[in-house]
Amino acid sequence: MIEQLLQLDEQLFIFLNSLGSERWDALWLGITYKFSWIPFYALLLYLVYRNFGLKNTLIVMVLVAILITCTDQLANLFKNGFERPRPCREEHLQELIRYVAPRCGRFGYFSAHAASSMALAVFLGLLFRRVYKYLPFILLFYAGIVSYSRIYVGVHYPLDTLTGMIIGALLGTLIYGAARKLNVSVKLKNE
Repeated sequence: MIEQLLQLDEQLFIFLNSLGSERWDALWLGITYKFSWIPFYALLLYLVYRNFGLKNTLIVMVLVAILITCTDQLANLFKNGFERPRPCREEHLQELIRYVAPRCGRFGYFSAHAASSMALAVFLGLLFRRVYKYLPFILLFYAGIVSYSRIYVGVHYPLDTLTGMIIGALLGTLIYGAARKLNVSVKLKNE
């Protein structure tokens, strides 16, 4: 059963990875590069400050730091525990895939990029859902394209990214619960 699932995952990876072309490589490398998103993160930080005030912004920043640390360290634990080679490390795939990334780590189960982006999307989406109607969908789109970028550049299988997204969604929901317990809420206009 597991072997069939991994085989299907590999076939889906080959299909999704082969959708790319040199014309789009720079775009997808930019999407997968974490520092490319700094302006987006700065906008989100501004929106948090504008809607929640300074005290709550500081709390949200600490919670986001905890969230990113948890997703990153959990991904490292899984990668070293499962030791599933990344597709860019599989010799039998070298002639079949497009490897675009500047480097390839040893193991890839699960994607820390997918987990972190989905965790942030779910946490902030839940936090902002009553303030900005469409922001949760924009955040989920962001998490989806970051996750797909890992397949595009050749460093993660679809199951790696799907698992990362699920774990990220769970952690984002958990941290949102912590924010509620800490009374993080929209500031009133007369504050």
